Amino acid sequence: MVDERALRHLRVQVDGVEVFYREAGARDAPVLLLPHGYPASSYAYRRLLPRLSDHYRVIAPDFPGCGYSATPDDFDYTFDGYAAFLARFVAALGVERYALYLHDFGSQIGLRLAIAAPERVTALIIQNGDIYEDTLGPKYAALRAHWEHPSDETRRVIAAAISKEGYQDEFLNGVHDEDVARVPPDLWELHWALTTDARRRLALSLIEGLADNRAWFPRYQAYLREQSPPTLIVWGVRDGYMPEPAARAYLRDLPGAELNLFDGGHWLLETHFEEVVHLVRDFLARTLR
Repeated sequence: MVDERALRHLRVQVDGVEVFYREAGARDAPVLLLPHGYPASSYAYRRLLPRLSDHYRVIAPDFPGCGYSATPDDFDYTFDGYAAFLARFVAALGVERYALYLHDFGSQIGLRLAIAAPERVTALIIQNGDIYEDTLGPKYAALRAHWEHPSDETRRVIAAAISKEGYQDEFLNGVHDEDVARVPPDLWELHWALTTDARRRLALSLIEGLADNRAWFPRYQAYLREQSPPTLIVWGVRDGYMPEPAARAYLRDLPGAELNLFDGGHWLLETHFEEVVHLVRDFLARTLR
């Protein structure tokens, strides 16, 4: 007998692209979809999926060019391209409605998906995903310098961070010294091991695309105001990219959102896992019926 609560490691063809994804839970249960951010893959959700699988179908894909998914030459490696891919991915799995877990640039991709089909979105869980330009933190300094005065030198600075050391810095962003030992090095070691030259170029292009992505911020905000989906916010306030004001900014457009702040960094599922799981389970139990 198949254990539906067990974490499953699967592959599916989406428009000719081989996509790896992790899944747990019964296939007829309410769906929670977890698009990942940078520098990550579905591995970032490896602990969360089985913990929610008793009541939900929890699905986390590796985007093309990330994790164990393929890296086709003709894919549109932009936020629009990834959002369109995500729509095709859920269609390939027969998923019609879903809650979204939004983290890092997965928030940009997930919100584009929500804007395209708001009737499919049942709820949002937002964890350190920024959509308010006036609250961007100090770790955006190098990116801001490139956005405002692009040059070969500013581009080299960004490109240099696409490295194992750069990945490690990202995963330890905002982590207290005493909590560093709780963050597994597998996170950056795995991502670096899978970073080919082609993937380095794609990552640089996507990071540079954040400049144009800012034009979408008002559209994300309008979606939240107009649709008012049930929303849980869990946020690490020590995040150098997205500090506490970035979390509170969501209340401008979602005054009814449930805001929960933690003395942690960008990757709460590594340092505050049990606390976040408790909040997520309680929220989904009240929201997805």
